[in-house]
Amino acid sequence: MERFEKGMLVKSKAGHDKGQIYVISDMDETYVYVVDGERKTLATPKKKKYRHVQVIHRQYDIIGADDTAIKRILKMYNREEA
Repeated sequence: MERFEKGMLVKSKAGHDKGQIYVISDMDETYVYVVDGERKTLATPKKKKYRHVQVIHRQYDIIGADDTAIKRILKMYNREEA
């Protein structure tokens, strides 16, 4: 199993949001909770099973971050990948 940590980027592998990039905000034994700062905010994260996300080995410090900071992280990543 891959190593999951808060602040890591993940790509959705299944569901209607397939291919979407998220930031891990929290985890438990069954689910990883992901946010994108727009539709899925820190207040209402998306719950995905571990097998439905692929880790992108980049980690950011999200302690004290808000939705604007999450959007900025994802925007920077998308610019680098383009």
